[in-house]
Amino acid sequence: MYTMNQEGNALVYRWDGEVLSIMPWGENSFRVRSTVLGEVEDTDYALLPPTETEADIHVEEYTARIINGKITAELTVDSWSHSCDIAFYNQKGELLLKEAGKGGALDKKNRFFKPIIGGDYRLTVTFASNPKEKLYGMGQYQQDILNVKNCNLELAHRNSQASVPFVLSDLGYGFLWHNPAIGRVSFASNTTEWYAESTKQMDYWITAGDTPDEIEQAYGRAVGTAPEMPEYGLGFWQCKLRYWNQEDLLSVAREYHRRGIPVDVIVCDFFHWPRMGDYRFDEEFFPDPDAMVKELKEMGMELMVSVWPQVDLRSENYQEMKQKGLLVKAEKGVDIAMLYNGNSTFFDATNPRSREYVWDKCRQNYYDKGIRVFWLDEAEPEFTGYDFDNYRYFQGPAAQVGNIYPQSYARTFYEGLKQAGEEKVVNLLRCAWAGSQRYGALVWSGDIHSDWETLRRQVCAGLNMGIAGISWWTTDIGGFSGGNPLDPAFRQLLVRWFEWGCFCPVMRLHGDRVPSTPLKNQAGETLNPTGAANEVWSFGEENTDTLVKYIRFREAMRPYTRRVMEEAHTLGRPVMRPMFYEFPDQECCWDMKEQYMFGSDILVAPVLYEGQTKREVYLPAGAKWTCVHDGKVYEGGQTVTADAPLEVIPVFLRDGKLSELVGLI
Repeated sequence: MYTMNQEGNALVYRWDGEVLSIMPWGENSFRVRSTVLGEVEDTDYALLPPTETEADIHVEEYTARIINGKITAELTVDSWSHSCDIAFYNQKGELLLKEAGKGGALDKKNRFFKPIIGGDYRLTVTFASNPKEKLYGMGQYQQDILNVKNCNLELAHRNSQASVPFVLSDLGYGFLWHNPAIGRVSFASNTTEWYAESTKQMDYWITAGDTPDEIEQAYGRAVGTAPEMPEYGLGFWQCKLRYWNQEDLLSVAREYHRRGIPVDVIVCDFFHWPRMGDYRFDEEFFPDPDAMVKELKEMGMELMVSVWPQVDLRSENYQEMKQKGLLVKAEKGVDIAMLYNGNSTFFDATNPRSREYVWDKCRQNYYDKGIRVFWLDEAEPEFTGYDFDNYRYFQGPAAQVGNIYPQSYARTFYEGLKQAGEEKVVNLLRCAWAGSQRYGALVWSGDIHSDWETLRRQVCAGLNMGIAGISWWTTDIGGFSGGNPLDPAFRQLLVRWFEWGCFCPVMRLHGDRVPSTPLKNQAGETLNPTGAANEVWSFGEENTDTLVKYIRFREAMRPYTRRVMEEAHTLGRPVMRPMFYEFPDQECCWDMKEQYMFGSDILVAPVLYEGQTKREVYLPAGAKWTCVHDGKVYEGGQTVTADAPLEVIPVFLRDGKLSELVGLI
């Protein structure tokens, strides 16, 4: 006979080898776990220890309820099969989410553990679907879609794809799939289906809230929020692929300084090292990094250096790391995960000893020279072939835990910098998973193309990353791949992207511009080339003043941006917010993907189409809106046509706030 009882502060159902546990995990929230032939495990992949919350539990013969503030979970047991269904309700008794049920004679399982012979389980969890429901979050997918309802999403990381499995519903709940396994989710009209390729248990977290802000704050308390943003994260960051030697980088910095253009961070990109995994400057091209860092600091610039997780088999550290078991292992064949400028594998960021080893090398060779900002590239990590089931980490097979890698990678440098005495930490990463935010992860959207369609995708990507808890997010302004600075068509795209970049959480210019220049070292080896110019004066005299104007506007916004970053830190609020976040009671705001709020007081309407010089902007009801460009004031609750010549991005201020910004663009 099945049992359904209160065990401590949890409601627990047991039948036929399954253990299902539902317990409070923070205010108005539950953690739901299930396993077979064992007991549920207290994994801490993303969830933090919860605040103590007493549950109200009622058990009857075939039903049971557990209540935690605004959320109720109801279990119903089938009298014939003894299978158990779960449904979640808010404090008003309204249905939020429920399992799909057995389907009568179909006899389906809501929680289907399919054994892997000799291993763990493939898991499928199926919920009923409300076809009218709207869903947001889930991380960064390269698609021009904000509402992910009716989307099929791969739960796996790739270059420019970050799977962060938290979703917010317009029905008033948030849901975290607390499982780092490779898998997929389908938010179909008939069912919602979560799938894990390999796992030991079902594990998810659900919260109820009356507003998106309440839900996001609960999620922030559950998995952590971004740290305090350092001051140098608020201004302009200059980068290109790649400043190939010390003088090349310094000459750019000196020119910015000469022109009086403020730069907070300048970046030394990849292959400033001899081999991947050496974690140091190549003396041939960077003969005196101490002097370089000193001069940059005197000009008010922080130096960011690129670090890759790859370890070339020819690296000076490879043999030691292999001997100590600090590298990712292949399940079969040779331990090679990537073919790029040689054969390489990855350091195993899920291994505490690996994290300690890599940070110690970077501390000696970078931090001790005054470098405190790191570009943690390739953070997925990027495999030459995405054969996830062929790799094993310290924490488990990649198929089972692979999605946690970027979180562990960010943790490597966050903990190292904190131990070194840094109070505020931000590092740039190409990927994230749930909880990455608490390790100072600033995520950028990867090696994206330089075209208008890709630009539009980034707006949706940034907004959904914010909802998924990744408050710090940015893109390569102008796109990464391609773009000739002499091409008038690309110049237009670059200007529009730059204007929008001013209103991203971090404003960062980067890209691999064409044509590139081939390079060799003294030994005659072919090196990675350096791309064409990518500085603000590189895109025509007619555009330079415009780009500089937006850098100065970013400076003028600094006090406001600092306040918005503080909200991300203390409350878990996104910096970029979909319109519905601030105006959830206005139905039309749930469908807007081409305008958004930067914090609570700045409405941004980027120009996203080639040749566009006007665009429609909805100004929400309940506020007055001031156009930054011309100072005109509009009553909310209407759509206006905003002028947008090439040098202007439509921006509006809420209720007379930030009046000092009017007329600056």
